[in-house]
Amino acid sequence: MSQIKTNKMTNWRWVMCAMLFFATTVNYMDRQVLSLTWKDFISPEFHWTDETYGTITAVFSIFYAVANLFAGKFVDFMGTKKGYLWAIVVWSLGAVLHACCGLFTETVMGSGFESRADLIRATGDAAIMISTISMYAFLFCRSVLALGEAGNFPAAIKVTAEYFPKKDRAFATAIFNSGASVGALAAPATIPLLAKAMGWEMAFIIIGALGFIWAAIWVFVYDKPAKSKYVNKAELLYMNQDEAEAEAEAATVEKKERQMSFIQAFSYRQTWSFAFGKFMTDGVWWFFLFWAPAYFSDQYGYTSDSTMGIALIFTLYAIVTVLSMFGGYLPKLFVEKKGMNPYQGRMLAMLIFAFFPVLALFAQPLGQYSAWWPAIIIGLVGAGHQAWSANIFSTTGDMFPKSAVATITGIGSMAGGIGSFLINKGSGQLFTYAAEQGSAFQFMGFEGKPAGYMIVFCICAVAYLIGWSVMKILVPKYKPIILD
Repeated sequence: MSQIKTNKMTNWRWVMCAMLFFATTVNYMDRQVLSLTWKDFISPEFHWTDETYGTITAVFSIFYAVANLFAGKFVDFMGTKKGYLWAIVVWSLGAVLHACCGLFTETVMGSGFESRADLIRATGDAAIMISTISMYAFLFCRSVLALGEAGNFPAAIKVTAEYFPKKDRAFATAIFNSGASVGALAAPATIPLLAKAMGWEMAFIIIGALGFIWAAIWVFVYDKPAKSKYVNKAELLYMNQDEAEAEAEAATVEKKERQMSFIQAFSYRQTWSFAFGKFMTDGVWWFFLFWAPAYFSDQYGYTSDSTMGIALIFTLYAIVTVLSMFGGYLPKLFVEKKGMNPYQGRMLAMLIFAFFPVLALFAQPLGQYSAWWPAIIIGLVGAGHQAWSANIFSTTGDMFPKSAVATITGIGSMAGGIGSFLINKGSGQLFTYAAEQGSAFQFMGFEGKPAGYMIVFCICAVAYLIGWSVMKILVPKYKPIILD
């Protein structure tokens, strides 16, 4: 089919942005199913503790981290279309497989444990065995999920670099990245109700199936801008308006674009800057993503399927969704109105957003008056993270050639996964220990598990400022990488 012939610029890049948005929405809904079901639906059946859940989330994080190291390279090697397709098919399969964990546990336990009721009634060594078997079953499924989900952001950032000029990338990234907030917003409004009405297994199956639908659509709508039948010359020129990129594009007409090796990638300060920023901050988002439902259940008695529990989580992510959209607009304002270069504008915006998580210091103290205060504060922290995330992802497209964007994004996401492993594993152990110690465990006026939460909130409060400071030290000025 021939290229669209019209002088008016097409807007197919925004269709691509919409596809990235929906993929990210599904991504985070799949990730949220466990956090919204484990405390009130799965834990009684499998006799889990906070430490058990912390181990599962931590292993997911570290597997996600390792997978990210290769996911970016895989997307660069396979190409955007095939790489993204493989990613979402694998993570959707992993999501659906969670539904088989109960059956697997019953089968391994053997006679006398043929039903959910049998598992719940178990005590002593049998309960410990059920907890261990089910944990490993979920670990396998979470690993498959992590393997696929690792490809989402490297592929999405690569699509953004292909379809948007530098000045628009943070805004486009903020839009598709808001899918994480929308997914987290839709999850509490649907998943606990699905689990209550149809069983927690069906929650995994139904949400997981959404990814297969997206994959079927992706096959027909994506192509590189220069080859897309939906992109006309005017839009293509707009996409390639950056002079350096235009020259690089012209150079690659005659020869294949050079790939950056892993070893070479780690030789740049820009890589380490991006990786450290992700290491310090990703864990904060994942902590609140994985633990917020349990927090409201533990601290205030609002289960994930209760009206108040749903309202609190929904409000939290509604705040994240609405405010995070400004994350991409602010650097655009700095670049277009203040004349800053893209990196300078993004770093200034990131410094502003780095102060949002400081509010986490007040979540526990104000929570003594009402559960709505932590919900609002955590929502503001999450909004700050999403705005920060939109900009830190865009720094890779600013400073690295298109052929290396997915690779660098994968390395940074690996670092973020390691940070997430540490905070989730540590939190699970801390909460279990604090609960066991009771009033003997104290921190800043809080006792027992509330004291444990206060410790983690303090860590979250300063993580972004530390991350920004080190990034600025490593890369004080805008310095794009050019491959010879």
